Amino acid sequence: MQSKAVLTQTEVGQILAAARAEAQNNQWAVTIAVVDDGGHPLALERLDGCAPIGAYIATEKARSAALGRRETKGYEEMVNGGRSAFLSAPVVCSLEGGVPVIVDGQVIGAVGVSGVKADQDAQVAKAGAQAI
Repeated sequence: MQSKAVLTQTEVGQILAAARAEAQNNQWAVTIAVVDDGGHPLALERLDGCAPIGAYIATEKARSAALGRRETKGYEEMVNGGRSAFLSAPVVCSLEGGVPVIVDGQVIGAVGVSGVKADQDAQVAKAGAQAI
C-alpha cells in the first residue's frame, strides 16, 4: 500500500494567499481555484474586477492539471502545434494557467488561475503551487 500527502484547509489557505499576493503585486484581477488530486474543488477566490467567467475557467484549468498530472500549458501547446483533435478530449481544459501541486513526487492537487494573459495566469498559479 502506498500513502501520500493530502491538501488540508491549512495548505489550501497558504496556496490562496501566495497566489493572491502574486496577483495583487502585479495588479492582476484573477480568479484562483484549488482542487484536490481528483479535481474536486477545495477553494475558489475571485479578486475584485475579475470577470465572472474566470471562476469557471480557473476551476477547469485546476481540474485538468490535477487529473492530467501536468501543467495545462502542455495541452495548449499540443493544440497550437496542430493537434486540434485534442480539443474534443473530455474533461480537459487546453488553456495555460493550471499547475499541479506536487509533494514528494506525487500530485496532491492543483491550482488554476484565469483573468489575465495565459503566461500571467500560469505565473500566479505557480506561486500558489510552490507555497507548500
